[in-house]
Amino acid sequence: MLLSNCGKNYDEVNIGYQVWMTKNLDVATFRNGDPIPDAKTNEEWKKAEENKRPAWCYYDNDPTNGEKYGKLYNWYAVNDPRGLAPEGWHIPSDAEWSTLTDFLAVENENTCGWNENGVYTTHSGFSGHASGQRRVRGTFGYLGINGNWWSSTEKPLERAWFRFIKYNYRGI
Repeated sequence: MLLSNCGKNYDEVNIGYQVWMTKNLDVATFRNGDPIPDAKTNEEWKKAEENKRPAWCYYDNDPTNGEKYGKLYNWYAVNDPRGLAPEGWHIPSDAEWSTLTDFLAVENENTCGWNENGVYTTHSGFSGHASGQRRVRGTFGYLGINGNWWSSTEKPLERAWFRFIKYNYRGI
């Protein structure tokens, strides 16, 4: 099924009784149209963190990485009340991630695993790119090794639960 939103289409997959996008999020505006700042340097990323402001970037600040992996977002973009996910979608809660990972654990025997393009896939249709991460201080790491996905569930000290898939690691 294909959803349409303001001229932008999002492929989706049903896994268990949940519906997920088939690609990593790749938006530069909040749901209301306000722009999310692009942090193109380590200093801009650090400043956004220090000022508790939303930001996004491409891995290594290289737009060609965005074509494959989408964008990386800081917690303040994820948690912003203007909504990071497009209309009709939301950032999954920790409980929703647990439902997905529980389902995938049951499906464990049907897991395809990592392919040569750095994508983890399952027969249910879940796929996750090993898109790496950008740390609080602005440095990048783990491209092609792991992918990290935020949850909308905040935990103490302005942190949030997230999930990651790591190359050569069986779990999520």
